[in-house]
Amino acid sequence: MQKIEWEKLPFGYYPTNYNVRCYYRNGKWGEFEISSETTINIHMAATCLHYGQEAFEGLKAFRGADGKVRIFRLDENAKRLQSSCDGIMMQRFPLDRFEEAMIKCVKLNAEFIPPYESGASLYLRPLIIGTGAKVGVSPADEYLFLVFATPVGPYFKGGFMANPYVITRKYDRSAPLGTGIYKVGGNYAASMRAHIEACHGGEYACEFYLDAKEKKYIDEAGAANFFAIKDNTYITPKSTSILPSITNKSLIQLAESLGMKVERRPIAEEELATFEEAGACGTAAVISPIQRIDDPETGKSYVFSKDGKPGPWSEKLYNKLRGIQYGTEPDEFGWTTIVEGI
Repeated sequence: MQKIEWEKLPFGYYPTNYNVRCYYRNGKWGEFEISSETTINIHMAATCLHYGQEAFEGLKAFRGADGKVRIFRLDENAKRLQSSCDGIMMQRFPLDRFEEAMIKCVKLNAEFIPPYESGASLYLRPLIIGTGAKVGVSPADEYLFLVFATPVGPYFKGGFMANPYVITRKYDRSAPLGTGIYKVGGNYAASMRAHIEACHGGEYACEFYLDAKEKKYIDEAGAANFFAIKDNTYITPKSTSILPSITNKSLIQLAESLGMKVERRPIAEEELATFEEAGACGTAAVISPIQRIDDPETGKSYVFSKDGKPGPWSEKLYNKLRGIQYGTEPDEFGWTTIVEGI
């Protein structure tokens, strides 16, 4: 194991030993290639550079209390990557080969898996890019699938504590029937300016977008889904411009298993005032409890945590999901894949 100060790791890139690659050429995917290179040699006319043919995923491997290494919900990430590929006309990567690539990447970089209770995990970043040369706007005929691993610390420096968020109306994250439901790079590039302007250099954890059509309903927070708790009910937006979060999907199942009701529906901004708890959820942070959501344009502030601590349901859901990831809670849904031999 590497001599790394695991508890001090940021959520950022840390170099590891190997990545796994696979090329699509002549109408088929080739064999896996193991590489220690951190760069990619591609044609200057590759479609990923000019027309945004790029999709990616994010998932994590955890060293459990029992010493076993578990990858969380890799099957769902594989399916979502296929959906993104369909959305921007790229070649799908087979589900079984996705699983094989994740396991191979974890094993090759086993010394970088943070120990149990360090607060860190091994982050896996699979991606597919169009590498075929095109000048006219059309799908590539060649693609590269790649996955690398890097150990990461908590997404938010304060850990599992409530953070302030802010509503922005100046920009839209995505449009109805657009690419918001796909995990493609262009969505994130388009959010960078909004994030910098709205969050004032760290005053807020992230920006909240309203629906692009009416500017009335809560869509999502930057790179995370939104959920709220009211009257023993887990409520999360239903929209055609929101990325289907695997973490949110997991929290919905956990909420139901714990006896909560679940509602997926449009959430008008004014309803924020009625919620007991609120949070943003995603792979990076799992749950980021929301302290308050400010609306600078109207001067309103919707407060969910006066003391900055997570609400009881948020904490319960967070601990339950983390317990499954680390093997301290039974995996009753079959969400984890144990990597043998490390």
